[in-house]
Amino acid sequence: QVQPAESGGGLVQAWGSLRLSCAASGRTFRIYAMVWFRQGPGKEREFVATISPSGSRVDYADSVKGRFTISRDDVKNTVYLQMNSLKPEDTAVYYCGYSRLYIPERPDQVDYWGQGTQVTVSS
Repeated sequence: QVQPAESGGGLVQAWGSLRLSCAASGRTFRIYAMVWFRQGPGKEREFVATISPSGSRVDYADSVKGRFTISRDDVKNTVYLQMNSLKPEDTAVYYCGYSRLYIPERPDQVDYWGQGTQVTVSS
């Protein structure tokens, strides 16, 4: 079983950068697509970015395209989310997820969730 664990959240000023990491236990890491979602105060969980099992395909929400980059390191069993040019509206709890689907983009397509890491962007 894969158990993701996020890290790297924190408080940052607008236009700053953060890099989130999601490390996973388990020996079958390579077969999973990985995805980042976020949930702001009073909002539903929304898709941010996803990467296929091979890493050959990525997809992003329109709101983060050009600012965020998802990547994976299968040797370290870790997925990253590099976030640049952060805006106050990016403030949310960010969740990492693993999926057996190719490019998951809905919460119900995620098999394993991490506990989340808080990202707060001040104006």
